[in-house]
Amino acid sequence: MSTGWTWIYDRYEPERERLVESLCALGNGRFATRGSAPECPAGAVHYPGTYLAGCYDRRTSTVAGRRVTNEDMVNLPNWTLLRYRCLPDDGPPGPWLTPDSADLRHHHVRLDLRSGTLTRQMLFRDARGRGLRVVHTRIVHMGDPHLAAQRSTFRAYGWSGVVEVKAVIDGAVTNAGVQRYRNLEGRHLNGHLSGFESGGTAWLTCRAGDDGTRLVLAVRTVTTPPVPAAQTATPTASVQAFRLPVAPRHTVSVVKTLALRTSADRPAGDPRAEACAAVARASAFPRFLAAHAAAWRRLWEQGELHVPGAAGRILRLHVFHVLQTLSPHTADLDAGVPARGLHGEAYRGHVFWDELFVLPYLNLHFPEVARALLMYRHRRLPAARATARDLGAPGALYPWQSAGSGQEETQELHLNPRSGRWLPDHSRLQRHVGSAVAYDVWRYAQTTGDRAFLHSAGAEIILEVARYWAWAARYDADLRRYRIRGVVGPDEYHDAYPGAGGPGIDDNAYTNATAAWVLTRGLALLDELPAARRAELAQDLSLDTEELARWDEVSRRLHIPFHHGVIDQFEGYGDLEELDWEGYRARYGDIRRLDRILEAEGDTVNRYQATKQADTLMLGYLFRPRELNELFARLGYRLDASTWRATEAYCLHRTSHGSTLSSLVHGWLSARDMGADAWRYCRDALLGDVADLQGGTTGEGIHLGAMAGTVDLVERGITGLEAGPEGLRVKPVPLAQIPRFSFTICFRGHQGVRVRVLPGRLAVRVPESPRGPVPVLLPDGRRICVTPGEERWFRL
Repeated sequence: MSTGWTWIYDRYEPERERLVESLCALGNGRFATRGSAPECPAGAVHYPGTYLAGCYDRRTSTVAGRRVTNEDMVNLPNWTLLRYRCLPDDGPPGPWLTPDSADLRHHHVRLDLRSGTLTRQMLFRDARGRGLRVVHTRIVHMGDPHLAAQRSTFRAYGWSGVVEVKAVIDGAVTNAGVQRYRNLEGRHLNGHLSGFESGGTAWLTCRAGDDGTRLVLAVRTVTTPPVPAAQTATPTASVQAFRLPVAPRHTVSVVKTLALRTSADRPAGDPRAEACAAVARASAFPRFLAAHAAAWRRLWEQGELHVPGAAGRILRLHVFHVLQTLSPHTADLDAGVPARGLHGEAYRGHVFWDELFVLPYLNLHFPEVARALLMYRHRRLPAARATARDLGAPGALYPWQSAGSGQEETQELHLNPRSGRWLPDHSRLQRHVGSAVAYDVWRYAQTTGDRAFLHSAGAEIILEVARYWAWAARYDADLRRYRIRGVVGPDEYHDAYPGAGGPGIDDNAYTNATAAWVLTRGLALLDELPAARRAELAQDLSLDTEELARWDEVSRRLHIPFHHGVIDQFEGYGDLEELDWEGYRARYGDIRRLDRILEAEGDTVNRYQATKQADTLMLGYLFRPRELNELFARLGYRLDASTWRATEAYCLHRTSHGSTLSSLVHGWLSARDMGADAWRYCRDALLGDVADLQGGTTGEGIHLGAMAGTVDLVERGITGLEAGPEGLRVKPVPLAQIPRFSFTICFRGHQGVRVRVLPGRLAVRVPESPRGPVPVLLPDGRRICVTPGEERWFRL
């Protein structure tokens, strides 16, 4: 259930509790806490978790007889834990109460998106009719990124006595939130120490890893009415016990206020002293909540997308989770874009290529955050260079999975839960991630006009990725073209040819085309640079005219495979067997993870023309038709509209949509083409997490790229919006299910530029500003300037 600004679960369903925990997680861009019940430690049903952006630890495990090393985002001590039971005056003590108690009569969870507040209400009633209403209200402060709080209120019905409460900081937590990782080492916290300060403050300190970040959680616990606390400290926990007198029509409360500090904070200091001081200074809960809500109001003013109806409610939830993961506070951190947010442990908290889907939204709304995320990549450029050197290559090779250090973190083995077998994982061969990073740099600069970044850190990224591609492309005399062999494309299913002795496929169309684009962009960027900067880079990178001539040649002669009039996903894809799609759907129903189904049968998806997600069609997602045609023309191929439409149809027929990004990309393309199936794909993209369409994966963490991508689908896809040096280019395409919407963007120094779309009409409003007018480029070629303080309507 939901309304415009709330997300509601009005009954307790244990089998859906982890989904609720992920979708009701609260964060501020620095850390996030899952929306778990405070009463419950981790177990089969509940999984409390708190995650700090950029906090990873590396551990070695023995899996299938092999020692493997993984770097994981660390689950921090549980600061929310609160246990309680009733001690009636007229009877024996009751049991410790949880949502799983037999006495639970009512359960209601409400996530307020406007103020970033989670409320969980429960009513317990025993066999004698004695009741206890409990209301937990939790926030992770958006104004101060080090703070959070949880208020718990208790009200008795039909009895008097005491509620015994234990407020706990639990440091004995592990990473155990993903069943597939159960054989991996999950103990990341060590060196625990706990204690108490005056004024009701408990603290716990530990390290993430043997020599990793020192973490300090300080929690001030205040009761109303005030009662003394019995305090107990163990190495892994601090416990404060209270006995609160209750009677009918009277409410008592316990407020836990958290300060989270680390040894990685800037400026450096004593984390424990700073945490205890911060929590002592924190306001009482009402003022604390008001300041937090005010910070969210400011954030929504800059970041909201308004779409009426059910689609709009889901889109608002998606924006909410993007902003909780990547807020303006993120700009102060050394953190990337975790594919599953700060909401759970799936993918081990790693950074993939999801900036490709997240940055377009941030570019338009929070450009300073987008820039910071690109600096995460630039700071790891030395690691990418080292990875390339290990292959004997120049330039930079970014890892498919990145975490703290920037080295390749992709697992060597992965578990197929259908067969129970651990299998080699070759997804690290997705070299195309480097092209995505370069594209993100260029798109950010085009949208924001930040040429200073493009000419400094951005240039280094683009040129080093281009240099790697020029090396990786090898000339084939028979084809008279360059080829890139031994890779894996965005599809991920195909990691080898049938019967091949080694991993990798050749000439993935997406990989080769984007490599050609990076080379072309690198050459153009060198021409654009001021002479002094160009000379500096040429010297620092040892670029000479001979190498640049090779870039130009490769950018024009890379091989793109075709067959039967369509772009081939990779060389030989069209020669693979056709899959009996209807037969597999009849046997299994959900075949999104076709790779796991086939492996469990003793077969392999490498034998079939079957694709997990958009691969070749990602080219249509990144590039407008004109840009894509120009890219192929430079390569010597003619890509007309009929060939692209045939390629779309061919690929769609052979895609299982085993990723939340698949429906997003296909929805984007179909909406732009005004296809009959556009809404089906868009709807699936919207429902991916809220309906858990991937079958239980959302409970392990949201899919941040898909969430941000659905917002971008409306803002840029349906609007046809391109923000660039010429101005705001618009070319709306009608989508009947989303006929009207509005959003506010930042453009070239203008804050709060409002775009409104109605059927057949579009408006642009520029707020009062000393800056110049904003040019709007319309589909019919007109260029209209909107001056500050003016709103202009355009009939389309």
